[in-house]
Amino acid sequence: MSDKPPLPLALAYLIDALNAWLGKACAWLTLFLVIGTAIVVVLRYGFGIGATALQEAVLYAHALVFMGAAAWVLQRNGHVRVDIFYQNFSGRRQALVEVLGNLLLLLPVALFLGWASWDYVSNSWSTLEASSESGGLKFVYLQKSIILVLVASLVLQGISNLIKALCVISGRLPAPEVKHG
Repeated sequence: MSDKPPLPLALAYLIDALNAWLGKACAWLTLFLVIGTAIVVVLRYGFGIGATALQEAVLYAHALVFMGAAAWVLQRNGHVRVDIFYQNFSGRRQALVEVLGNLLLLLPVALFLGWASWDYVSNSWSTLEASSESGGLKFVYLQKSIILVLVASLVLQGISNLIKALCVISGRLPAPEVKHG
């Protein structure tokens, strides 16, 4: 028998790897947030120099940290859960909750966000929208595109989570150990 996982699980693992890579890359931007913000503050209050482009770059990085790493946080169960009942469920019942949560909440909300923001982002791209601030960055359209990165990564992670939960329910994967507390 082959050690390769079945195709759906291989897809789930590929999605997990992609979102982990994106999340880790975005997490490194926090170092830039600290250094960039410190430089902006020192320039502004120490030398009376405005650094609009750097300040906007920090804002872009801030958006990427939160929206680019959201799916990785979801993958690692790092999001907030109110799990009064969930924590006492068996692994298979938790997988069922995962399926329902993905199908009824995560995927519809992510897809709605994508649909609702599509015109906003595409209009920005059509004009190659730039900062209205003097000395600002000319890449506002890229910043707005981060919304679609969030949508795509969350939808992909939702699909991965669905595949893995269905494999747990069907017995193709062992149920994860139930953690309490």
